[in-house]
Amino acid sequence: MADILNDPTVPPVNPYDDGPPPALLAFMVTQWAPKAGMPEPLAELGHFRARREKLSALFPGEVLVIATGHEKVRANDTTYRFRPGTDFYYLTGNQEADCVLVMQPRSSGGHDDMLYVEPNPGKSDATFFTDRAKGELWVGARLGVPESAVRYGLSACGLPQLLDDLRVLNREDAPRQFRLLRGIDARLDALLPAQAPRDTAFAEALSELRLIKDAYEVGELEKAIAATQAGFEDVIRALPTVTTERHVEGVFNLRARVDGNDTGYGTIAASGRHACTLHWTANNGDLHRDDLLLLDAGVEAHTLYTADITRTIPLGGTFSREQREIYALVFAAQEAGFAACVPGNDFMAPNIAAMNVLAHGLEKLGILPMTAEEALREQNQFYKRYSLHNVSHMLGLDVHDCAAARRETYKFGRLQPGMVLTVEPGLYFQPDDLTVPKKYRGIGVRIEDDVLITADGHRNLSGGLPREPGAVEKWMSGLQGKR
Repeated sequence: MADILNDPTVPPVNPYDDGPPPALLAFMVTQWAPKAGMPEPLAELGHFRARREKLSALFPGEVLVIATGHEKVRANDTTYRFRPGTDFYYLTGNQEADCVLVMQPRSSGGHDDMLYVEPNPGKSDATFFTDRAKGELWVGARLGVPESAVRYGLSACGLPQLLDDLRVLNREDAPRQFRLLRGIDARLDALLPAQAPRDTAFAEALSELRLIKDAYEVGELEKAIAATQAGFEDVIRALPTVTTERHVEGVFNLRARVDGNDTGYGTIAASGRHACTLHWTANNGDLHRDDLLLLDAGVEAHTLYTADITRTIPLGGTFSREQREIYALVFAAQEAGFAACVPGNDFMAPNIAAMNVLAHGLEKLGILPMTAEEALREQNQFYKRYSLHNVSHMLGLDVHDCAAARRETYKFGRLQPGMVLTVEPGLYFQPDDLTVPKKYRGIGVRIEDDVLITADGHRNLSGGLPREPGAVEKWMSGLQGKR
């Protein structure tokens, strides 16, 4: 069983380790206080149970298997900080590595849910001291089986039992229908035979369950957004004394760890021409007071819901004429995108509205070498040379949430109350783009906010961060103590 459930990429020992002598092992497993009592149940158990019930109703009579994944090696025997699989967390609230949720169908309807977790035998078992990958003295205590049952409000079993319980799915005399969320746990992918259409439909369903956020989820997103605003303000206060993008990243990421679980994605602290690279996460450039800083960053809350906000600010506190012209155009495009965030509209409506504004603005600035109408034609889309990306994606537990949803329910679907999406137009003039007047080359501007679709329109969840160019300058001046 260990070959299936323990990550083979994490060495169990280091080559410079010697095994402890028997006398030391005997000494280590004695005279420890009893384990603490049972943990408190999660406050949100009802939310997780309701989600499992919705999933159960979609696949009656089938075994459903959802894993959370394993720690990943960063260098030799050190690992990245673990972040649970989104779908697994969405259904359980469990943030431990290696766990698996199996939903077994009942003959009377519905499913019995079983959570397979790492056992915690306590300090009477030498592995707490000898196992570098999972031992309590090395990485901290696992919750354990009975404790997990209480904490997560469902039946729990030790991981060593999982193989036997899943083996029945492959019995030739009595095969059972199952669905596996693939691409999360390589061992389970190898154990259970591939069935692409069925497993693809399973992943789609899990993503589509998350398309509509309830009040609890919106509240968690608001917490992440509030922490993100604080992180942006930390950066602005620090700007008079910082000299590199790396420093900007560090200032924001400190807020993410203090107020949340982590950053929701790699922080983009792109100054000057680096802002023309959409996902600039190297953050190794120097800051220059005449340049813009494009800061695209989000705090991930302790419940793993993440913000995704971008502000482009003048490092010296004031936009130059050319910077303000481009910023004002992107701002106008975002305003048009907001206006299209109405229930019943196509998901792509904000993008169409924003791109229409950008194309006509590019024509007016003399950047488009053709008319806006010609650039906007579906067979041309010439404006994309400068805008590069669409303006919206879903937001939630993943920064690009619900990614496995079917195109007809997502990209080509309709906006509905409870959906949360970004609105983030941008313009990026590459330093070597000869179609762009020299005065604009190297300018990159993006403005991004997180929007909740409501019954009668939308609410900008991140509207507390100034957007209009004059308001941005005033925001910076106030935070930096200038008059």
